[in-house]
Amino acid sequence: MNATVAMILALAVGTYAFRLVGPALHGRVELPARVQELLSAGAIVLLVALLATGALTEGGGFAGWARPAGVAVAGVLAWRRAPFVVVVLGAAAATAGLRMAGVA
Repeated sequence: MNATVAMILALAVGTYAFRLVGPALHGRVELPARVQELLSAGAIVLLVALLATGALTEGGGFAGWARPAGVAVAGVLAWRRAPFVVVVLGAAAATAGLRMAGVA
């Protein structure tokens, strides 16, 4: 067994263990309200970081202005509570329009 297979197996076992711990400890462990608030804030920070790296980078460099503009359009439409299809199509149209206009 090579190192790659061993690492994949270790990650698989760890992932399964994390998934098993949730139902096993449900109701037995009570987290303080402050910890729950911090976990919620941490989840939001991680999602924003994922959105930023996905929207702003490509191949280790800046992705250009069209993609962040499309993400911004999607954010505004979602904030305005537009239907999901409208959000996706609006972001795609904004990005495609800017790319057709020559904005990378």
